[in-house]
Amino acid sequence: MGIETEYGILGGDGVRQNPMALSALVVAAYAQASGRRSRTRWSYEGEDPLSDARGWRLDRAAAHPSQLTDDPDRPAPSGDDADPGHLDGPLLRRHRPQDLERDDPAAANMLLTNGARLYVDHAHPEYSSPEVASALDGVRWDRAGEEVMLSAVRTLAANPHTPEVHLYKNNVDGKGASYGTHENFLVRRDVPFDELVRYLTPFLVTRTILVGAGRVGLGQAGEEPGFQLSQRADYIEAHVGLETTLRRPIVNTRDEPHADPQRFRRLHVIIGDANCSETATYLKLGMTSLVLGVLEAAVLGGSADPAADGDTPGVLAVPDAWAGLALADPVDAVHRVSRDLTLEEGLELADGGTATAWEIQRAYLDGVRQVLTDRLDEDEARVVATWDRLLGLLRSDRPAAAREVEWLAKLQVLEALRARHHLAWDHAKVAAVDLQWSDVRPERGLYARLRAAGAVATLATEQEVSDAVVHPPVDTRAYFRGEAVRRYPDAVAAAGWNGLVLDVPSEPTLVRVPMTDPTRGTRALLGPLLDASPDAGALLARLTGATPEAIPPSAAPASA
Repeated sequence: MGIETEYGILGGDGVRQNPMALSALVVAAYAQASGRRSRTRWSYEGEDPLSDARGWRLDRAAAHPSQLTDDPDRPAPSGDDADPGHLDGPLLRRHRPQDLERDDPAAANMLLTNGARLYVDHAHPEYSSPEVASALDGVRWDRAGEEVMLSAVRTLAANPHTPEVHLYKNNVDGKGASYGTHENFLVRRDVPFDELVRYLTPFLVTRTILVGAGRVGLGQAGEEPGFQLSQRADYIEAHVGLETTLRRPIVNTRDEPHADPQRFRRLHVIIGDANCSETATYLKLGMTSLVLGVLEAAVLGGSADPAADGDTPGVLAVPDAWAGLALADPVDAVHRVSRDLTLEEGLELADGGTATAWEIQRAYLDGVRQVLTDRLDEDEARVVATWDRLLGLLRSDRPAAAREVEWLAKLQVLEALRARHHLAWDHAKVAAVDLQWSDVRPERGLYARLRAAGAVATLATEQEVSDAVVHPPVDTRAYFRGEAVRRYPDAVAAAGWNGLVLDVPSEPTLVRVPMTDPTRGTRALLGPLLDASPDAGALLARLTGATPEAIPPSAAPASA
């Protein structure tokens, strides 16, 4: 699993550059701050943003420009070409270009030594975290992204020749635009997609009561005064769809697994908020992963391991607690949940009954316990306990819940401000505090100040976050990506989620190393090999058991 976060960006007083140029400066500033001499290019090989999980592919000519997230100079694959057919492991030769293409500020990109990607996406700087295997690691490497952005801001501020830039971990600009915080989950391909939609929809609609970041203003441009639980709710306009920047859906259908497409799909969740709260990040990753685990267990008849063998689709026997939770109007329910500060409004169900968001979340928790209790690891058991405890506090002790429920913490701060200065919800000072909440600068960001004061709960230590800025997770393929970038910075010509390209002088071509199983490429598998390889040429030789000059075209680096 992992999180992609587009940060809000503003120029300081007198700054005239547009957001895209400022975002490129952010990426360049972090390259300077981190001491990176070379900039690895992003590899778009194997990406297809127009493939739809419902069984078809959107024609490129019909796509909105924002959907073309693959290489703008290379058409997205179509038809059978979307599956390159070489994703089982062999090293692949690629033409070595004679001339590097001209750098485009919009394409500013860095592969970080922690396995993450930092780049410009839709006029925002985006930090895409490395793949992690637990919700707690998700928190650590998401917080690392905040430190990466802070380092870039500090670097720009220290240079008298660069503009002042402010970054915010939020989702709205207050003028009608929204930018995303997308979660990604590895899911077995044999879980029927229509069943994912069926059982995920009520869960995603109602989890906001636990993981919403809170927002001042109602409506996309905040045209109505008030406060709501979610930053993204007003921008959700469809139940199911391929888009991510227009007609945003509850369930996104992009079928771009960044892994072996025969075994896996990537669930791309775009409904969530950018969270400053570590508990919110922990829960949105952990709870969603557990719900997916229940659906995978239903297919496998007991095994919830996404990498296990077995590819026979079946009818999902889901927990009894999940029966009858389908919503009559899911999109309307998204908006209602976000605006219901009491958590008591009944949502109309497809069978004619009603249930509150709290009751639906309790039903999902009960279902997870029914199916997975005996097989939870320590981190997953902690997710379940936190889920249960916070549902209880939302009913019995909201001030206590505010330490871990971000929208409640923000509401408390804003209500105190309004009472102290007799302010209405549409007062400019209230909106300014909402923005200041997520400023990445610890001396300015209100949430950061609450964290420093011990007023909100934390899960990651400062040392763990500092380590995550530099080092990758050790138990996913991100380890190999991050370590290759750190150890062989001049030899990694390009990298993507599912492979990296090495440029070894002794080789007649570039060599691509596929990484199509996110659970491999770990320290346990590749640490000794990397330690024994002083350069990329030695690494290639050890991956294949051959000399770098004679890599057989079908050699399979099983450990990668």
